Amino acid sequence: MSEIDTASVKRFLLALQETLCARFSREDGEAGFPTDRWDRGNGGGVSRVLSEGAVFEKAGVNFSHVFGKTLPPSATAARPELAGLAYEAMGLSLVIHPRNPLVPTSHANFRLFATTGDEPVWWFGGGYDLTPYYGFEEDCVHWHRTARNACDRFGPQYYPRFKRQCDEYFYLKHRNERRGVGGLFFDDFNEKGFACCFDFVRALAESYGEAYLPIVRRRRDMEWTAEQRKFQQYRRGRYAEFNLVYDRGTLFGLQSGVGRIESILMSLPPTVRWVYNWQAEPGSEEERLTSHFLQPRDWV
Repeated sequence: MSEIDTASVKRFLLALQETLCARFSREDGEAGFPTDRWDRGNGGGVSRVLSEGAVFEKAGVNFSHVFGKTLPPSATAARPELAGLAYEAMGLSLVIHPRNPLVPTSHANFRLFATTGDEPVWWFGGGYDLTPYYGFEEDCVHWHRTARNACDRFGPQYYPRFKRQCDEYFYLKHRNERRGVGGLFFDDFNEKGFACCFDFVRALAESYGEAYLPIVRRRRDMEWTAEQRKFQQYRRGRYAEFNLVYDRGTLFGLQSGVGRIESILMSLPPTVRWVYNWQAEPGSEEERLTSHFLQPRDWV
């Protein structure tokens, strides 16, 4: 493999998109993922969004590969020396919003950045995280155990490091609370050479379905109430706030000017509620979500 083999990464991400769309379509049983190819001259992508399925109210699995003359601020915050450089960026981003409020939302993203100067600089980023509305211990343990097992193939240092970074990243400062129960998050990752990094990212990407789909199957047919649905929509508001205020992928797409707005905002939930000064009843499952499940802890 060459030092920077973007063609292999692109083939892998497109194949992963096909695999995940097929798996989620089978899981839903009713709705599929229409293919929407787009090209803006400086790059393009393939957006695939399921809508109004039996299990998934909205699910998007989007690939993009874009080029720009100047890296936007969101991509140089940790690397100011790269400001002003031309670049290419590719990635697969997915967000799954189930209909049943007892099934958690999940998100995953795997991306490659490379500057295109005389001495190119490259790095991978991504990970996956889980956002429950009603907490179940066994789901959280399974999610984190799968993530840890994928990381441990490359060394015991990676899971605790990227788990901690996930807890720190998916944090709404203005709410003083975390978005979910975490998972893995890494950025500016270029350790041990391109081939090793790509192997690591590929292993994490392939573990995502094994981490999430068993949880979907465990919860999808559980009965739920109108009040639980309202709480799901209320908590979806937190999801929307994070993606519009803090999410680096969203900010990159908006700041760079090379993305496609429909694809960038695919991550937003289909229905959402904001309720003024809402307070959970003490001791309720809604209160336990924030007091217990959304607090950083060691799940495995």
